[in-house]
This record gives sequence, C-alpha cells and structure tokens, in this order.
Amino acid sequence: MCSHRSSCPFADTAAAHIVSAHPEQGWNLLCNGAIVFDDSGELLPDGSVIAPHRVFAGQLTVAA
Repeated sequence: MCSHRSSCPFADTAAAHIVSAHPEQGWNLLCNGAIVFDDSGELLPDGSVIAPHRVFAGQLTVAA
C-alpha cells in the first residue's frame, strides 16, 4: 500500500502517506503507523502524543 522503496519515513517527518482515511471520524492512519487527527494532534506508534498545534484566527494572514 505504501510507495516508499526502502521503508516508511519516521513518525516525526511529514513525508508519510495516508493508508487509511477516516474523515467522518476525524483521523487518518499514516504508512509509518502514526495516527493524525483533524485538530492537528498526533498519536505516534510508540504511544507518545504530539499535542494539537492550532493557529488562532487572529494570527492568520489573508491572501490579497
């Protein structure tokens, strides 16, 4: 299912591919075993957590 030639990238890189999408439930499973949630949080294969890193609306820039 994954197109990486040698092995999938580590969980701390952004190069992993989605292998199972569940947008109705708010999460995706990546080829490296990480689960990424719609709120930008992550659950890594070793059980560690990356907290959501949301940007507040006041910090967003508007394209002209």
